[in-house]
Amino acid sequence: MNDVRAFAAQALADVALRGASLRDVMERQAPRLADPRDRALLMALVSDGARWWLRFDAAINHLLERPLRDKEPRIHALLVLGLVQLEILRMPDYAAVAATVQAARSLKRPQLAGLVNAVLRRWQREREKHLATLDAQPRTRHAHPGWLAKAIAKDWPAQAEAVMAANNNEPPLMLRANARRVTREALIEQMLAADYEAHPHPWLRDGIVLPHSSDVTRMPGFAQGLFAVQDGAAQIAADLLDACDGQRVLDACAAPGGKACHVLERAKVALTAVEYDPARAERIRQNLDRLGLNANLVIGDAGDPEGWWDGMPFDRIMIDAPCSATGVLRRRPDVRLHRRDTDIAAMAEQQQRILASLWPMLAIGGRLVYVTCSLLRAENESVVQTWLAGQPDAHVVPFELPVGQAAAVGWQVLPGDGDLDGMYYAVLEKR
Repeated sequence: MNDVRAFAAQALADVALRGASLRDVMERQAPRLADPRDRALLMALVSDGARWWLRFDAAINHLLERPLRDKEPRIHALLVLGLVQLEILRMPDYAAVAATVQAARSLKRPQLAGLVNAVLRRWQREREKHLATLDAQPRTRHAHPGWLAKAIAKDWPAQAEAVMAANNNEPPLMLRANARRVTREALIEQMLAADYEAHPHPWLRDGIVLPHSSDVTRMPGFAQGLFAVQDGAAQIAADLLDACDGQRVLDACAAPGGKACHVLERAKVALTAVEYDPARAERIRQNLDRLGLNANLVIGDAGDPEGWWDGMPFDRIMIDAPCSATGVLRRRPDVRLHRRDTDIAAMAEQQQRILASLWPMLAIGGRLVYVTCSLLRAENESVVQTWLAGQPDAHVVPFELPVGQAAAVGWQVLPGDGDLDGMYYAVLEKR
């Protein structure tokens, strides 16, 4: 089988119906396609399929007399992809329908090819009626689970519609120039010479923006470690940490290592990166090696430092806390399918534990930056406020960013603010 849409249907069924990670599925499926254009189409189909699943899954239920989801999950996913091609990717009707019908045959379900054709043709005939039904509810209008739509509306009532719309937009490709090896200006010149539409981010000093996703491994400078892929919201963390040469720095919950590498590119520090998951820790090592950086990589629990801390205080600590990832749905669309409302309280408890465990390791006069890629107050300002109530030696450092809004403690960038991902930051000093 070498049918991109058939591959995509299998991948989407794994992500949406079996709980698989989009990243893991793509790493497994993409190498099976030799043509980079086929791999790009596969990524577009599966990403948009996951992003819009909650909308078009409901539509398929309305179009079928008997559901296919349980008995024929790949065909159900293929039908969702048919609507994605028509409504999101705006492919020509005849090509999208014909190719999707052929994919049913590639999946060895020729007996269902006629059904696939009939369902997609019915959508075309009854499109306006079905779109009106889908647009009537937040869950299907914005393809967000009901609990999350309510949580966003509760925490950010004035911005809720804009946030959910931003979550469904294609994000730009954002890079971080490796200041150890190249200037941002020189790297942009290389990219422009290779016909990449790259320009400097307006206020992030290492940031480079390209309007569309691309295979970064083919871009000039990737193999030489001249840049890393990192959204601008994540690049802010190194600015707030403000590490200086000679300092001891801890990056807790460090995988995949983007923030740790950024700190090392900025200053000559002794950095310890802690990660609980050995497989994710290996990704930190790979990023360090490609960028030509060195760190003390520790596999351990950031919330239980007794087994790995040497007793020497750190001048800077970054807690990139485990969270719901609700701020990065535009880059990780599968999160909306896998996250549950019951996860949030457990996340907040873990965040409190890590913060309480690491604060004693900070030197007097030192700085701690608490970061999450969440937009939910329960994981952000509420965690920091609760912890501050029992910590008299912690001082909140006020700051402002060019985008986003002040929180009760710290600062919140919402998805789409300045075309960045959603991220929360609090800066604390020990006095």
